[in-house]
Formats: sequence, structure tokens, C-alpha cells
Amino acid sequence: MDAAVWTAIGLVAATSLGTLFYLGGRIDALAARMDARFGSMDARFDSMDVRFDSMDVRFDSMLNVMEQRFARVDGRFDALEARLDGLNTRLDTHLDRHAS
Repeated sequence: MDAAVWTAIGLVAATSLGTLFYLGGRIDALAARMDARFGSMDARFDSMDVRFDSMDVRFDSMLNVMEQRFARVDGRFDALEARLDGLNTRLDTHLDRHAS
């Protein structure tokens, strides 16, 4: 009985080690393929940097336009707020006159 148990243990160990080495080789091959693909993608992204630079310039110009538009809107809101403050002051004096 001892011999059968040790034989089973040996077979399981050999199968496990064989599977481990087989999968290790497969994982290494997959990593090499992925490295090659990522290298080609890096080259493509590097060639696209020129396009991204031109897009950055366009975004900056659009940002300047938007800032100018919002500056005008801010000015209009400030004027409206001043008008509302004036109305609020007039309403407070009117209510104070009736409350007294």
C-alpha cells in the first residue's frame, strides 16, 4: 500500500511540475508577443504627437475664445447683480417705512 501511495504522490508531483514548466514557457512566449506589439504601438503614438500638438494649439485658442465670452457674461451678471442690489435696497426702505 505504501508503494502505491508514494507512486501516486510522485505522479501528481511530476504532473504538477510539468504543467508548471509548460505554462511558464507559454506565459513567456505571450509576454514576448505583447512586448513586440506594445513596441509597435509606441512608435505609432510617437508619430501622432505632431497631431496632438496641433490639437493642443486649437484647444488653447478655443479656451481663449471661451474665456472672452465668459468674461462678457460675468460683466453682464455683475450689472444685473448691481441692479438687484439697488432694488433690494429700495424694497428694504419701503418696508421699513411701513413697518414703523
